[in-house]
Amino acid sequence: MSDADWDPYGGDAHLTPVFGRLRLRTLVMLRWLAVIGQTLTVLLVHFVLGFELPLGFCLGVILTSAWINTWLTLAVQPQQFAQDWQAFAQLAYDVLQLCVLLMLTGGLQNPFVVMLAAPVTIAVAALPPRWSLPVAAIAMAGTGAMWLWSLPLPWLGGEELHLPGMYIIGLWAAIFVAVAFTAVYSWRVSQEGRSMATALAATQSVLSREQRLSALGALAAAAAHELGTPLATIQLTAKEMMRELKDDEILREDAELLVTQARRCRDILKRLTAEKTASDERHDRVEFLAALEEAAAPLRGMGPMVDVHLEGPENSTEPVLRRIPELLYGIGNFIENAVDFAATRVTVEGHWSDTDLTVSILDDGPGFTLEILSKIGEPYVTTRSGTPGQGGLGLGVFIAKTMIEKTGGTVRFENSSAAGGALVTIVWPREKVEAGPILR
Repeated sequence: MSDADWDPYGGDAHLTPVFGRLRLRTLVMLRWLAVIGQTLTVLLVHFVLGFELPLGFCLGVILTSAWINTWLTLAVQPQQFAQDWQAFAQLAYDVLQLCVLLMLTGGLQNPFVVMLAAPVTIAVAALPPRWSLPVAAIAMAGTGAMWLWSLPLPWLGGEELHLPGMYIIGLWAAIFVAVAFTAVYSWRVSQEGRSMATALAATQSVLSREQRLSALGALAAAAAHELGTPLATIQLTAKEMMRELKDDEILREDAELLVTQARRCRDILKRLTAEKTASDERHDRVEFLAALEEAAAPLRGMGPMVDVHLEGPENSTEPVLRRIPELLYGIGNFIENAVDFAATRVTVEGHWSDTDLTVSILDDGPGFTLEILSKIGEPYVTTRSGTPGQGGLGLGVFIAKTMIEKTGGTVRFENSSAAGGALVTIVWPREKVEAGPILR
């Protein structure tokens, strides 16, 4: 599968994780927490600290949120995912409700004005920009409205606290910067999470396909084993029927047919079992050079020459590897990227020692830029223009690196000091990938 199949903003719908949505239960629960916190704060400030508040208006604003929550709880299934516009409407209301409550209790002078960052952060982390940016804009407009008008900040003894105008401007600027910074930070973190989750979904899809193929082979072997006994019983019973039906020619012919067909079924199962055993020995074990040739075979004839060879210690036998789909896919993907950027030749060299196996993939292209070297291996890093992850060093390199590391290997990216092209070096401990002796 090519990298283009894994566009995080428009790839395969059945493989791309669900992003940008919240459960209604989550929004309702957060609003209940806000209602409880706002109610306790207003009552504490008014009755315990003795600050004069417009208590009726404040409780009315809070009661509106409680009524909306109650309606949502009764009218909508809480497990349902909120559509983007629904989540936007609820978060926008939360911002407006908090702004009104703050305007009734001091506006920008109220220290709880920092709570405006909460719904904005949730919106930016969970919604696409076309919905999250309006929520942030509403919050900024709300702070501007507080600057223009708000009731005085409640103070001891009914006095009014007058802060200098320049200080109010500073408060507004601080709130504006805090909300904007929190929004940008949340957006960046959520984007990283989305890219990583989509890339992991792609990796899991590739692995699941390989596992299904392997499971089919195991199922065939199990079926051959389980069917052997009932077929033997059928054959034995049919032979006894033949002996008892010597005088009935028609029934005797039917019994002979049962014996013949049962014997045929057993022969087929024996042949399948024998082929499966031969296939296991041939398919599950592969010589080091053969593994590299298999990974490089689909890339031959695509332009640059692909040269594959081995080097090892003298008087040492070439290692035999376990056929691991992740290993072959990872090597093949790195060779494919080298072919994309090579001028005339890609060199794939295998080397082994007593403890390690090493594969080096070198091309004679321009090599990695410093910017790419600092980020290569992360999802959606590419030197090509256009949608991230489509071709080149994008999502495919991330998947290949993840698969190689899953097999116990390590991957290093650098530029060759001699040839000047890009050099990818993969190293495995031998015990991680080497096949054991064949058990007879």
